[in-house]
Amino acid sequence: MSSNNLAAPPWRRFHHVALIAGDYSASKRFYTETLGLRVIAETYRAERDSWKLDLETQDGDRLELFSFPGAPSRPDRPEARGLRHLAFVVDDVAAAAALLESRGVAVEPIRIDALTGKAFTFFADPDGLPLELYQS
Repeated sequence: MSSNNLAAPPWRRFHHVALIAGDYSASKRFYTETLGLRVIAETYRAERDSWKLDLETQDGDRLELFSFPGAPSRPDRPEARGLRHLAFVVDDVAAAAALLESRGVAVEPIRIDALTGKAFTFFADPDGLPLELYQS
């Protein structure tokens, strides 16, 4: 189906990405201390026994981190249906990977995207969610 006949969609960009943490405290430390995302707000919702942490990247992209008691684990294959991974744009993949490794995060070897020629690599959050560093 050609998109040439379609009107421009009303959505312009993503507002946020939401994640559910298995261990909220470990994930909060990882995203704030290890990755350095800025805390916008943290809210406890007693009716759900759930924390919600609003985070932001340097460029204003937002990530919501939730805790939900008894949430099931995610599928263990990256090719399972649903969210495959989150990618962070960085100026220098090697430098960003080295920073993560200095903070105790295991990072895969850097590869080159065959389609774009850009460097990229993967690492994981405390729940095993694949995260990517992608050269700008």
